[in-house]
Amino acid sequence: MTRPEVPEALPIPLYDNHTHLEFEDGIDQLEPLESLDRAEAAGVRGVVQVGTDLETSRWSAQLAASDPRVLAAVALHPNEAPKLFARGELSAHLSEISRLAAEPRVRAVGETGLDFFRTGEDGREAQIEAFETHIDIAKANGIAMQIHDRDAHDEVVATLLRVGAPEKTVFHCFSGDAKLARICNDRGWFMSFAGTMTFKNAPALREALAVAKPELILAETDAPFLTPEPFRGRPNAPYLLPHTVRRMAETLNMPLDELCAQLAANTERVYGSWDPEEAAA
Repeated sequence: MTRPEVPEALPIPLYDNHTHLEFEDGIDQLEPLESLDRAEAAGVRGVVQVGTDLETSRWSAQLAASDPRVLAAVALHPNEAPKLFARGELSAHLSEISRLAAEPRVRAVGETGLDFFRTGEDGREAQIEAFETHIDIAKANGIAMQIHDRDAHDEVVATLLRVGAPEKTVFHCFSGDAKLARICNDRGWFMSFAGTMTFKNAPALREALAVAKPELILAETDAPFLTPEPFRGRPNAPYLLPHTVRRMAETLNMPLDELCAQLAANTERVYGSWDPEEAAA
């Protein structure tokens, strides 16, 4: 549970488009600002800090407002929806997410979606209701949406087609195969690859990456989870993103600097500029 060393910096700085800096993991804890400093040293110039409930969504928005290296995503994780529905609190929590989504440094609604791995059929109706409301919030604010999709590929796609996906829709921690990648290509949906694509038992993810249109791929850590090889099982953080990006370049047989430039451009196209002055302009 010790943290790996900071890797060699990427040749062109880019972004971690999905991380959870509020989580503590490992023996040597990393404060959010220290984590961002290490990320900069590794060529990761900014992150999207992602909320999963009201508390973490508020925290994410506050951090983004205080540090120019951070943008925020706010949402109720799909596994939260059935619990909130059972307590009669789902609508009120969604209203607060809608309010947070209007803040200038909040550039995405996420992570939202469907998770049929941890939630049984009795909770699916609440998940779908929350997912559809998050879609509406993203579209109303003209911002991106980050999808959590676990064991629910068909239902996620069906919901997006039925309701109408936001213009900038991102499959966070893409977990599909080449078939889903082709659907994303056809619809212009972004695919964000995490450390899972480096795992030996994940050839389907590398096949999906090879199929994905270059202009639709993103990279993330989902830290402190999904640490890439060769450090799988140890605490993850944005500064370890270069390990995933280097493996992506190998998979695509693409020069590393070219891939970094592509990922940086794609990420800014989805979330806008991290620079407060550029964003204001």
